[in-house]
Amino acid sequence: MKLEICANSYQSAKNAQEAGAHRIELCQELSVGGITPSYGLLKQVIENLEIPVFVLIRPRSGNFVYSDAEFKTMKSDIQLCKDLGCQGIVSGVLNVDKTIDLKRTKEFVELSKPLPFTFHRAFDEVSNPKEALEQLIGLGIERVLTSGQETSAEKGIILLKELNGISKGRIIILAGGGVSAKNAAKFKAASLDEIHASASTKIKPDDSMFSLPLTYSDPIKIKAILDAI
Repeated sequence: MKLEICANSYQSAKNAQEAGAHRIELCQELSVGGITPSYGLLKQVIENLEIPVFVLIRPRSGNFVYSDAEFKTMKSDIQLCKDLGCQGIVSGVLNVDKTIDLKRTKEFVELSKPLPFTFHRAFDEVSNPKEALEQLIGLGIERVLTSGQETSAEKGIILLKELNGISKGRIIILAGGGVSAKNAAKFKAASLDEIHASASTKIKPDDSMFSLPLTYSDPIKIKAILDAI
């Protein structure tokens, strides 16, 4: 079983590498579900670390229905990530009716090639997940990150099992959402091949009026997950 760490900084990415994680999904602003990392962070991680880097392409928080201007920005970010040498793209687009925007998602997949494409947790908002899974397979998408449409992957494990059965090896079901050392073995027992976790620890803020808790991927927690699987 492979462990992907959702890394929100250079330190988080470095911790993931040193702890033995198999790859990272690089993003920023975990508090809003993650957005596209800055150019400087991308360049620093890719140039200085060896761990495979998949990059989240999401221009803002909120829903996954994007304007033409946002869509153009996302395509530019995908090309930038390819030029910098990242090893995978993570993104997704929905229609207003909670179906997958097949046209725009296909554009992303084609632009990302030859890099593998992960459809992210926008999948957890689709109205018909089994139909949506077949659509993603038809687009040639390599994996889908999902909590099984629940608030955590542990709660969604029944649907995760069903989706994995439907996939028949045609797409990887990447279980994410509240994954930790305490429940990681459950996903392995469910015959899933990959899990996704932030394995994060919060540091208390200083006394600045603008300070929020700092969050980073904790190598101790990462190693504990790896031991569990």
